[in-house]
Amino acid sequence: MTVEPQSAEVPAPSPVPAASSVPVASVAPAASAEAVGDAPPSHPSAAPTVPTAPTAPGPAVPTHLPWYRWVLESLRAAVFMAPRTGAAAPTPAQLISAMVVSWGLVVLGEWWAAVAVGPVEFNAQAWLGQHWLSLALLGAAWWAMWPVQKQAPGPAEALAGGVPAWLLLSSLAVLPWVIPLLLIPASDEASAGMPAWQDRLDWTLPELLLGLSAIAVILCSYAAMVRLTARFVRSRWRTAVFALCLVAGTAVQLGLGVEPTWKPVVDVQAATDAAAAEGADAQPAGVPLSQAVFEGQQLMLEAYTQDLTPERPGVVDVYGLVFAPYAGEEVFRRESTMVSDLLQDRFDAEGRVLHLLNHAETADTHLWATPENLRSAVDALAATMDREQDVLVVYMTSHGARNHQLAAAHPPLQVDPMTPELLRHMLDDAGIRHRVIAISACYSGGWLDTLATPSTLIMTAADATHTSYGCGMRSELTFFGRAVFNEQLRSTYSFTDAFNKAVPIIAQREVEAGKADGFSNPQMRVGAEIDPVLKALAQRLSAEAATPSSAPRPGGKGLVAQTPMAHRAVQLR
Repeated sequence: MTVEPQSAEVPAPSPVPAASSVPVASVAPAASAEAVGDAPPSHPSAAPTVPTAPTAPGPAVPTHLPWYRWVLESLRAAVFMAPRTGAAAPTPAQLISAMVVSWGLVVLGEWWAAVAVGPVEFNAQAWLGQHWLSLALLGAAWWAMWPVQKQAPGPAEALAGGVPAWLLLSSLAVLPWVIPLLLIPASDEASAGMPAWQDRLDWTLPELLLGLSAIAVILCSYAAMVRLTARFVRSRWRTAVFALCLVAGTAVQLGLGVEPTWKPVVDVQAATDAAAAEGADAQPAGVPLSQAVFEGQQLMLEAYTQDLTPERPGVVDVYGLVFAPYAGEEVFRRESTMVSDLLQDRFDAEGRVLHLLNHAETADTHLWATPENLRSAVDALAATMDREQDVLVVYMTSHGARNHQLAAAHPPLQVDPMTPELLRHMLDDAGIRHRVIAISACYSGGWLDTLATPSTLIMTAADATHTSYGCGMRSELTFFGRAVFNEQLRSTYSFTDAFNKAVPIIAQREVEAGKADGFSNPQMRVGAEIDPVLKALAQRLSAEAATPSSAPRPGGKGLVAQTPMAHRAVQLR
């Protein structure tokens, strides 16, 4: 009971609040020590009163920030300044809206660059395909930040908002660097659908400066992203790994090719106008339509199928499928006929070639070159040949578009364009294994990835970003068809040798013709499984040519009817 009077004297250290002008957090420990010193040692019960002193809270750290703050801090990150978000993390609505804004501005910028040269349409498949790199970087960032998520927050400049905060800040931080590049209008149709700086490196001084400036801007945006990531990661070697993933992923993306988000609208008239620059016919002549023509077309495939020469057991036979869907230029008629004749004369394929052709004068002798007829022709060939051993040679010639479609025109008929995906499905469904495919068209290099298999050889007249040459009225044959098939394959049975010898010839002829948009850059890809098959075929044909038979094979006929099919239709009923 005597403790009460003495405990009444304990508040003696009350003069401490006189220093209340000093922050509480800085004086609290000293005050506690003084109180302990003044407490009578004979009363140990006074010691427990020390923890009852109020502990000053530290500065409050917000867990959420308003939208405008995230935008401002992203702009700071864009210019290499530290975002002041601390441990804050965005709400799901903020993160989703930031991604929508980021993607939307990029897509809008690409549209602005593409629409400057003509109508375009959204290429959803290409847009989604480009985001594999974003997903890869997201995974790399998550891996780099994983140790930090289990630690206490670091210094003030270290960010602790985790992957959501990094994703929001990085998505918005790169926009000030990327958007100006996207707003440069495309220079011509060849670059429609892609940022102009990607397609202007033609080594003239202004274009070179533009390209180098664009590369410098992209490097700055990457540096801003790496610097921002480092503030989250707080580990030099993990940041270095993330930077390596960024650079390597970009290199892989460029190696695979950047397909444009906005592709030019397929316009037959536009293709005709482009060909007119070379002196092509202004408008395809209309096919005369009559009941006899329609009946002949309906029965033509059946007749051709009956005429196909069957495969020979133990012999690798060559079958051919030649497809010329554009009726506007005589060059496609001449070239497709040349290839059909060549396969029969040189590759022992007489009676094994189907020639599909759109032309006003061939409606009663050739099957129309439409996707529907092409599928029927592929199925007919597959039913006749040995699908595991024989070789199918497919040759397509027409105008090509930047979106890798072959133009088709046969007025007044409506004919859909051909695509690499459609051809691949046809061949796969038919089960034909060994394929030699040649595409003579602008931008035909875009067919490579879709058609590539281990048992396929693919040749294209151009790469995916350049035009080919020789599809006008003044051209007897296209530069590609002339050099590879009409010249080189008349002295060799090797498709690879013919292509390799033809490429420098094509380059020289394009220079002499004044091709203004750069070398067409023909492409070839040879599958590992078909290479030995074609070598053995070339050896057999060479040996047979060295010992010609007494009755040489006639060439040029193939399955082109000598009697118009309109008249044969009556006989086939």
